[in-house]
Amino acid sequence: MPEKTRRTVRDLRRGNRSTLLRRLYFDGPLTRQELSAQTGLSQASVSNVVAELLDIGVIIEAGSVESDGGRPRILLKTAPGHGHLVGVDVGETRVLVELFDLELTPLAKADLPLGDGGHDVRAVVEHILSGLRTVITESGVDSATVIGVGVGVPGTVAHTPEYVVHCQTIGWEAVPLEQMLRAGTDRHEGTSLPLFVDNGATALGQAEMWFGAGRGARNAVVALIGSGIGACVVVDGAPYRGSAGSAGEWGHTKAQVGGNLCRCGARGCLEAYVGATALLERYRAAGGTASTGEEPALAQLLADPAPLAAEIRTEIVAYLGTGIAGLVNLFSPEKIIIGGWAGLLIGNQMLDLIRDAAAGNALRQPFAQTSVELCRLGPEAVAVGAATLPLAHLLDNGGTVEGREQAAGPARTPVAAGPPALPWTRA
Repeated sequence: MPEKTRRTVRDLRRGNRSTLLRRLYFDGPLTRQELSAQTGLSQASVSNVVAELLDIGVIIEAGSVESDGGRPRILLKTAPGHGHLVGVDVGETRVLVELFDLELTPLAKADLPLGDGGHDVRAVVEHILSGLRTVITESGVDSATVIGVGVGVPGTVAHTPEYVVHCQTIGWEAVPLEQMLRAGTDRHEGTSLPLFVDNGATALGQAEMWFGAGRGARNAVVALIGSGIGACVVVDGAPYRGSAGSAGEWGHTKAQVGGNLCRCGARGCLEAYVGATALLERYRAAGGTASTGEEPALAQLLADPAPLAAEIRTEIVAYLGTGIAGLVNLFSPEKIIIGGWAGLLIGNQMLDLIRDAAAGNALRQPFAQTSVELCRLGPEAVAVGAATLPLAHLLDNGGTVEGREQAAGPARTPVAAGPPALPWTRA
């Protein structure tokens, strides 16, 4: 029989704080009476918990509303300046570091190109530590107010107990990223700030489920299309990770048996047909004069009237539509949300054609229940999603920043935003 878990009074109080804080974060400002009605907690419990949250400083009073015949009721909301969050996107061509307040308002940014060294892990660590110092210095915030640093990376993230990254496509095998960020480099001192590392597509998925196109959905797939391809699969409000934590590698499902060589070393992967790197390789090989830099080069390919570019665009529609149809047939999601800088460039020009191609390859009944749309948080949403990793830890702990070891392990708490959904955390 499964072992029973005994909840202490401390656990109960923290759970109540977490419940109210989440409600205020996603739906505030609210009155104490509204919090009681929406959470099912008694008014006495709400009053006690609100007093604790006000004392911590994680919520503030935000005006009042008239009541029927009584005193005005005080509105409550989360305090944007209570703490700060850092989101890091380890992308294909750059490392983006952003600093946010508690409501995810951007305060400072460092955009650091990877250069010829590519994903040499020491260069990536240098960029993360350099960017972290830059955003804290430029914003003028006290580093003691930084709740945590979230890092979105390609590949699979294992917690053993520290964060270790495996990414075949960039040559990372059991990279001890957390250990390296703690140790620092010859040029930059290591960080002692709380660290939270996850797959970049999963981080993007969390942000879109909380604040973007996925809000309110319980079953969705959030696709990240850049130089490569990944996805966050959300099933019944929670991310599906599989037994090894590597679920969502949509880019390495097969689009063609024995087809084009993929960066992972296999042939015929979807990424080898729709990832920006593969698209631009085909464009240049066919005689296209692509611009320097992947983003302007892909924009040029999508606008080029030449027959060779038109043929590649036709292939994009066919392969991406077929890949989306596979997601529909496998998961029957409410939404498939396309994001990433390349996904948004492609989708803004060809989304209707891609939908039609998906419809022609998917089973009719599940496709009729699925919407295919674009991410709403823009091309830099991975950094926003990475910042939600420490934010989720704060919400899960009811407004206090406890040791990350208490939040270790794969994320299991639901991610879909809106009642009655809760943020997913590392609990």
